[in-house]
Amino acid sequence: MGSVVAELEGTIVTDPDPFPYFMLIAFEASGPIRFCLLLLFWPLIRFLHLLGMGDVGLRLTIFIAVAGLPISEIEYVGRAVLPKFYMDHLNMDSWKVYSQYGKRVVVTKTPRVMVERFVKEHLGAEEVIGSELQLNRFGYATGLVRDVGSIMDRVDKLFGNENPCLCLGTSVGFDSGTLTSLCEENSHTHKPLEDYHKHNHPTPVIFHDGRLIKYPKPMTALLIMLWFPIGLMLAIIRIPMFIFFPLSTIWYGSMIMGHRVIVKGDPKRRPPSSSSSGVLFVCNHRTFVDPVVICSILNKKIATVTYSLSSFCETFAPIPTFRLTRIRELDQERIKRELSKGDLIMCPEGTTCREPFLLRFSSMFAQLTDQIVPVAINFKPPFFHPTTARGWKNLDPLFFVMNPTMEYEITFLNQLSVESTCSNDNGGKTSYEVANHVQRLLAETLNFECTHFTRKDKYRLLAGNDGTISHTVI
Repeated sequence: MGSVVAELEGTIVTDPDPFPYFMLIAFEASGPIRFCLLLLFWPLIRFLHLLGMGDVGLRLTIFIAVAGLPISEIEYVGRAVLPKFYMDHLNMDSWKVYSQYGKRVVVTKTPRVMVERFVKEHLGAEEVIGSELQLNRFGYATGLVRDVGSIMDRVDKLFGNENPCLCLGTSVGFDSGTLTSLCEENSHTHKPLEDYHKHNHPTPVIFHDGRLIKYPKPMTALLIMLWFPIGLMLAIIRIPMFIFFPLSTIWYGSMIMGHRVIVKGDPKRRPPSSSSSGVLFVCNHRTFVDPVVICSILNKKIATVTYSLSSFCETFAPIPTFRLTRIRELDQERIKRELSKGDLIMCPEGTTCREPFLLRFSSMFAQLTDQIVPVAINFKPPFFHPTTARGWKNLDPLFFVMNPTMEYEITFLNQLSVESTCSNDNGGKTSYEVANHVQRLLAETLNFECTHFTRKDKYRLLAGNDGTISHTVI
């Protein structure tokens, strides 16, 4: 299959400027203050680049972005946050060529720790050659870069006497001519794209973390920073509204404050049933306020099952909540008891998923009642993700209401027929069949894809405890 060496910036990803990725490191690993500080230095960094001192500007960027941060935080952002943004800017023309080779090497002018997860797990690279951060004996970044030799020397040493078959590169970052001189072909002499076989698709990014939604180019970053104090003032108004106002007013109040809620289907249509059990609303999980939005639409306080909601959110939730113990028998009895009192909302995914994928549904809900109403939920915020897998989860409500606008789309599907449930009176289906059926119904409604991933898989992958993320989509 041959071998290929490709530059990351400007070749594998379309943006040749790595500055926005350091802005992400600054915000997600440190906070808004470092984010603002790095943005203030951007004119100087840009000026150094225009003077032909791009290497000095890059070292200044690295210093401001990571100095004093524990390497574990930098690694987490490189593993859980940056791959989403790299994938969004993937150059598909370069990928079509790059993916045809068996041995793939990526070179980058940024620290290796920032890009390694993305290029190895999602693009199938064997090696990443980049700069290395200098650490003190306590595991904190000094902001300096260790001297590990030039990019060209390290590429040459990696391949030894056997030159790579192809080099894909630009003139940005380091001497592309020196890089391509190591190869049998270069980016200007390789075969036309149509001569290559049909390319494989890169492994999609299903799980990612972090608060920022927008790719923080300097002007976008400036807009985010200018919005921050305004968002905090709005939060002072919005949070009490969600906590203390009647449910019937939350929906209308949210629309006045810039939130849009789109309701599809008839939430109150019910087929006749002889069951004394309440209705179980089964929905996919996008944010921690999904049940509150459903209750505001129905104008009814419905209890909801929680998994990892912060104690702060549970304390001030405007609807009844109860936390699962994750002991199946105890949880089943608890849920049955709640259903005997009335309706209930449940998210069988067990955790939120930001991308257009559905995690595997726990089958437990299918064993509890034959009155199941699937609810499809989509959520589109502009600036901040309201939920995070790591960090200050008590700040989730703050980041939720700091968004200037947001759009919730709630689709109430028809209640499942008795024949589609586990009802023994009709020789019903297994709980796994029901769970998979509901998952497919919601995926088709949302135009999402189903996966075999579970909540445990999400946290294991974000923590870097699994070496592969293949075979994800059903």
